[in-house]
Amino acid sequence: MKLADLKTKGHLPSLIASFLYFDVSFMVWVILGALGAFIVQDFGLSPAQMGLIVALPALGGSIFRIAMGLLCDLVGPRKTAIGGMLITMLPLLWGWLFGKNFGELVCIGILLGVAGGSFTVSLPLASRWYPPQLQGLVMGIAGAGNSGTVLATLFAPRLAETFGWHSVLGFALIPLLLVFISYIFMAKDAPSQPEPKPIKDYLELFKFKDTWVFCILYSVTFGGYVGLASFLSAFFVQQYGLPKVSAGDSVTICVLVGSVFRPIGGFIADRLGGTRLLKFLFAGLALSMFGVSFLPSYLAMMALLIAVMICLGMGNGAVFQVVPQRFRKEIGTITGIVGAAGGIGGFFVPTLLGIMKQTTGTYATGFICFAVSGLVALAVLLLAVHSWRKTWLKNSQTIDAQA
Repeated sequence: MKLADLKTKGHLPSLIASFLYFDVSFMVWVILGALGAFIVQDFGLSPAQMGLIVALPALGGSIFRIAMGLLCDLVGPRKTAIGGMLITMLPLLWGWLFGKNFGELVCIGILLGVAGGSFTVSLPLASRWYPPQLQGLVMGIAGAGNSGTVLATLFAPRLAETFGWHSVLGFALIPLLLVFISYIFMAKDAPSQPEPKPIKDYLELFKFKDTWVFCILYSVTFGGYVGLASFLSAFFVQQYGLPKVSAGDSVTICVLVGSVFRPIGGFIADRLGGTRLLKFLFAGLALSMFGVSFLPSYLAMMALLIAVMICLGMGNGAVFQVVPQRFRKEIGTITGIVGAAGGIGGFFVPTLLGIMKQTTGTYATGFICFAVSGLVALAVLLLAVHSWRKTWLKNSQTIDAQA
């Protein structure tokens, strides 16, 4: 396998378009989290309310991901993405021009979930252009669009300091429009786009045990990544007394590491096997999160959170190295379903951390719960691999048969 194969064995412009669409959409999806410290100050929110507001886009993303995954299989990724970007412009306009009370914030947060639905479009568009032996790398590159989090955490606090957080939502329309125009010219549906089937046939996926296994795994890896990306800005301000911009920079370092390691996780999974890699990553996640729960000094906390983000980022890539091998024909819908589970995880992480902080007076209890979820995911994976050895793993040369 060579990187040059991305050009000769697929459609590189579509892969780039997938990344750009996911990147700018992810930036929009997590922008409320990047502005969390400013919104808390403006509205005087409690920890639980703050956790809810920054988590709402993740919940909205879960809802819209399933719908967009179905559309991806029915009308194709290209048309679905174009419609998704048009709709994403609405909550940005609303937040820029209005967004003056808590109720409006709730509605804006849910509508921003449409941007989170980009995941279920970008990955199928890229995946269908490439052969099985490149799936981990291709899905990792397209999925590395979660680096849009870096744009949000790096620039949003700085712009908010000068122009106010409402204006930041207006500024976000500029890169979204640029990507919208580029996508129209670059993206192309693959010839392997399957013929649409009745919706009830896609819903049959919910009957497979493997669907729920992937949902659990991804709710921990991706849910943890997006949840922490949304929550950490306010956490650094409240726990360590950092200035808002410095808190945003700290989050930027964490999420950048997670983004960079997603394609690395996919690449390694292609070589060693996704399930084998995930075993180590979930164990590492649990250990790192237990360390985070001690709330150590700032530098120690940053080191531990970077370790957490490495595990989560690589885990995202590894999960979606395995998914296309199991559900090749239904990749759009299964990506929507599994992606929705990831969004639900992204909703529960900041919500749980906020509630536990308010009820127990410390963030430690919430972080302990997250560490336990890593162990639960590891147990689910081990049980699933035991079953897969007897069924589809032994018939596939692209998945780690020695898992």
